[in-house]
Amino acid sequence: MDLTSHFRRMARNNLWSNDRIYRAVTALRPGEFEAGRTSFFPSLRETLNHILEVDLYYLDMIEEGGEGRRVFDKFRAFDEAAKLAEAQAAFDRRLVACCDRLSGADLDRQVLSDRGEAGQIPERIGDVLAHLFIHQIHHRGQVHAMLSGTSVAPPQLDEFFLDYDLRFRGEEVERLGF
Repeated sequence: MDLTSHFRRMARNNLWSNDRIYRAVTALRPGEFEAGRTSFFPSLRETLNHILEVDLYYLDMIEEGGEGRRVFDKFRAFDEAAKLAEAQAAFDRRLVACCDRLSGADLDRQVLSDRGEAGQIPERIGDVLAHLFIHQIHHRGQVHAMLSGTSVAPPQLDEFFLDYDLRFRGEEVERLGF
């Protein structure tokens, strides 16, 4: 498998994992989504909004959309889990489509990373994608841990790449369209 194929699979894993997380989050009792918790961000709501906001920043960079740090100024946090779930799913499908369009040469192509006062830093698309996925996994793990203190059990998230695992998750994978 080449690196572009790996990133395509990571984008699909991202969609699948977020779908599972958001099905849990949208089943929470009233007040649990915004309730204070111990983590890097102090609630499920703030953590999940952060994930989407940063996703939008990095994908704008990859697609050379020209927004740069303005993404952060334009982002309006979601107060409702269901609305945030819809926005994340739309983003995740956009990321899958972006990865599907990339070639091996694209992964080595440099794009500008708007780092505010630090300036415009050239970054390889492959490195930006790797960072985006690591960022997602890092904070999604925090969401997973925070769910342990709610009325909804955290979902299994580490079953995607192996044929053995897919055999037991086929309905979900089919529902998501891959």
